[in-house]
Amino acid sequence: MSGEFSLIDKYFAHKQQSRKDVVLAQGDDCAIVAPSNGSHIAISTDTLVSGTHFLADADPAHIAHKALASNISDLVAMGASPAWVSMGISLPEMNASWLERFSSAFFKLADYYGIQLIGGDTTRGPLTITLTVQGLVPEGKALTRHGAESGDWIYVTGKLGDAKAGLDVILEKNISGDRELNSELQRRHFEATPRVLAGLALRDIASSAIDISDGLISDLGHILKRSNVGARLNVAELPFSDELVRFVGGTEAAQQYALTSGEEYELCFTVPEANRGQLEVALSTTPFTCIGRSPGLVS
Repeated sequence: MSGEFSLIDKYFAHKQQSRKDVVLAQGDDCAIVAPSNGSHIAISTDTLVSGTHFLADADPAHIAHKALASNISDLVAMGASPAWVSMGISLPEMNASWLERFSSAFFKLADYYGIQLIGGDTTRGPLTITLTVQGLVPEGKALTRHGAESGDWIYVTGKLGDAKAGLDVILEKNISGDRELNSELQRRHFEATPRVLAGLALRDIASSAIDISDGLISDLGHILKRSNVGARLNVAELPFSDELVRFVGGTEAAQQYALTSGEEYELCFTVPEANRGQLEVALSTTPFTCIGRSPGLVS
């Protein structure tokens, strides 16, 4: 076990500057943090397992990005600012080159979003990564799934479908004759970007929100169920890339990918009529599209 601890200490301990709200990080039985007054702490835990969420021979840098980005996206969907993360990692063997690529990519993304690794655990076993992320949101400002109301407009950020296309390439379910296109879609699958600024900007505008990790239809369904409202979608307005159209061979197929593609880390959110005018300013750096409206209460 001492060899495992020395590798983890080498690749994960003391790799970041400490946040001002971190009192005690790695090295003790628990980490200690000091959230600012007036803030609530949003917490999310997610596990990625080799063979289920990624292939065993996947690039460890891609695995690290996917693991952390997916968790940050959960915070973003609640309007929380990323702050801290704990990691449990199981490895079949202590592979120094694997850890080097994984940890480098992990800290690159963590530093970009100002999130600090404050603790965790390691053990020998099947390749598994479990992250618990925590973020800060002002009291009463958290975005939830249950706030949508009759008449709210439905929006998504970014473009949808590329992640599913990239996964098709990875699993060799569908491969284009264009190698550059295949490579680009794979990159978009692995390096999807959580919409942190958009999530923060929507705190006082959106009535509900969720990140698109299981597909638009599925994730919007969570909002509709929790809010007890229905939805009418304009499929013709779904945003997707030119690359996706080329890959699947047409607009209709691209629409189906946009409806079902998961792991996009884009946001789906609802906005009351009175707040629509604020979106252009609030999301000035984030592309967004209105794709429908809630028609009324579900009987």
